[in-house]
Amino acid sequence: MKHPSDKPFENEKQMMLERERQVLLELGNDITRARDKNDLIALFSKRIKGLYYFTHTIVTLIDVKDESYTAFLLDHSASAIRSHSEYQSMVTARFSLDDPFIQSVLASDGPISFRLADVMNAPKSPAFLRVNHEKGVQHVLMTTLRIEDKPIGFIHIYTDKPEPFSQEFKDVIWRITPQLASAVANIIKNEEILKNEREKSFLLDFSNDMTAVRTKEELAEVIKTALRKLDPHGGYVIRRMNPDGKTMSAYLHDPGSSTFDRALMERVLAEKHPIEDGLQNRILDSYIPLLFNVERELARGNRLSYLELWKNMNFKTMVGIALRNSNSNIGLLWLSIDEINIPILQGLCAQISTAISNIVANEQILHYKQQLEEENDYLKEQLRSNFAEIVGNGKAMQEVYRLISLVSASNSTVLLLGETGTGKELIARAIHNASPRSKKLMIKVNCAAMPANLIESELFGHERGAFTGAVERRIGKFELPDNSTLFLDEIGEMPLEAQVKLLRVLQEREMERVGGKSTIKLNVRVIAATNRDLEAEVKAGRFRSDLYYRLNVFPINLPPLRHRAEDIENLTSFFLSKYSKNAGKKSMRISANALRQLKSYLWPGNVRELEHLIERSVLLATGNIISEVFLPQKAIDNNEMTEMLSNRSLEEIERTYIIQVLRRCNGKISGQGSKS
Repeated sequence: MKHPSDKPFENEKQMMLERERQVLLELGNDITRARDKNDLIALFSKRIKGLYYFTHTIVTLIDVKDESYTAFLLDHSASAIRSHSEYQSMVTARFSLDDPFIQSVLASDGPISFRLADVMNAPKSPAFLRVNHEKGVQHVLMTTLRIEDKPIGFIHIYTDKPEPFSQEFKDVIWRITPQLASAVANIIKNEEILKNEREKSFLLDFSNDMTAVRTKEELAEVIKTALRKLDPHGGYVIRRMNPDGKTMSAYLHDPGSSTFDRALMERVLAEKHPIEDGLQNRILDSYIPLLFNVERELARGNRLSYLELWKNMNFKTMVGIALRNSNSNIGLLWLSIDEINIPILQGLCAQISTAISNIVANEQILHYKQQLEEENDYLKEQLRSNFAEIVGNGKAMQEVYRLISLVSASNSTVLLLGETGTGKELIARAIHNASPRSKKLMIKVNCAAMPANLIESELFGHERGAFTGAVERRIGKFELPDNSTLFLDEIGEMPLEAQVKLLRVLQEREMERVGGKSTIKLNVRVIAATNRDLEAEVKAGRFRSDLYYRLNVFPINLPPLRHRAEDIENLTSFFLSKYSKNAGKKSMRISANALRQLKSYLWPGNVRELEHLIERSVLLATGNIISEVFLPQKAIDNNEMTEMLSNRSLEEIERTYIIQVLRRCNGKISGQGSKS
């Protein structure tokens, strides 16, 4: 039978149990709602302190890969312990799962308590026991947090009371542990999701910034901005592979907020660092970032200059990541950073590698473009200096010079088109002399001057006895310019039967002499010229279409002199100088009136007609000034006029006529003194 005095005690115990259930129920509700780790530990501490006294609590997480555990949830109400000088280092430190203290916690089926004075000095005991004891803590209660029987961490509860934790308190902690473990696991998942979102957002922002990068300087600014987000004080250096394939040199760098010896840095940046130096080769062989301790590497005898620099900059650890493009190493990134995030670093390096490759490619393209422009300018200057007889700086001739500069260095067939007297042979020589074949003589063939029955023999040669009169072997015009140029002038006059054989030679680059049996390989560059409209000749059946298309690889149209009025003065000066010397006279000049006469003439014979007119005028002149030129008096017949004005629009004809009238009347068409 129970004693009457036991009833109040039983009532009090019943009330305590009811209170525990209420607190645990409220705590369970708090835990299910908690999404932030700081909220969770604060709510846990507040609810449990409503039942039992303790100073502070902490949750640590297990890192299976590292076989360690570290702080995860901190009780900010622990003001005493937070004032300890080693508190911050304890918060970030990693403690080994190997020590006997934590092993006994893992082996326990429930909460287990320790008196700090008994365990803190044991071998391998974690330093946080001593730190807590130095702040007056007497006991610690610990239990393992598990999810599906897998340990994920621990809960630590500390008290400064000399009495150990009661069994009732241990039972309460044991009952709430599963819910606490679930809440911790959920927070870990939420943090992982948020971390992934932040990583994606970071890499997306970085990618967007990289799309605008065009130069090395722009790339440096984007990398600097991105790395500052990862570590506000960190520095980096990017090294690129050198063409020798054995060394690397600095490409971009940023010292961060560190202080350093500037002379040492400049020396290290200027060096070519061997790839096989024990560190860089390891990075290039790895597909994950590698971490190096600067002091440890120096202690091992690695006296690399950049390690000395990093020590001078007070960099404790450096991360090395390979930069690759299409699985080929192009360099590496050295980075001073407190926390290594492998996905972030790999994402950064992938985009940096692509950007560097693009910048290098663009720099090469710009270099080649500049080189081509310089070569083009040089070639144009060479054309002007080597072929002084080609006179003219007008727009029409500038286009001719441009085409010459483009085609000269190639082996392509060139077709020169233009009226009689426009200087087709001079242009052909200009192309030849600007080509790699210039050291050999250019051979000229006038197709209009060769008899039809002899043209095959002239072009391709013949063997002795090939026909009546062939008393000896003859080398043809196609064989003579081996590794040189053959100029086929007046190609439009070639008979149809000869055109067939010429086409075969141009296509096959081989020929047979008349009466010969062996095939001769040819290395000849062909330049053809005509004053005929070959398209019209093809339509009329006088010129083979297949030969026309074979010749018309690179056509150059030479403008008639009437379209080059701006060049008449220069041409006149050139011919005056030339024929004054030939005639043994002093340098002669032409009067303004005579020059106006020349500019008002239509020049059906083009430059050749102007040249002959100047030569005649020099011979007829009695002084040093030509005051009058003797232009042809007979009118141009209808056929000549039709040929001159063919393929010209009405607007062009009207414009030519108006310009000629203005020149004749010196620009004055009405009023006193006009010639109207």
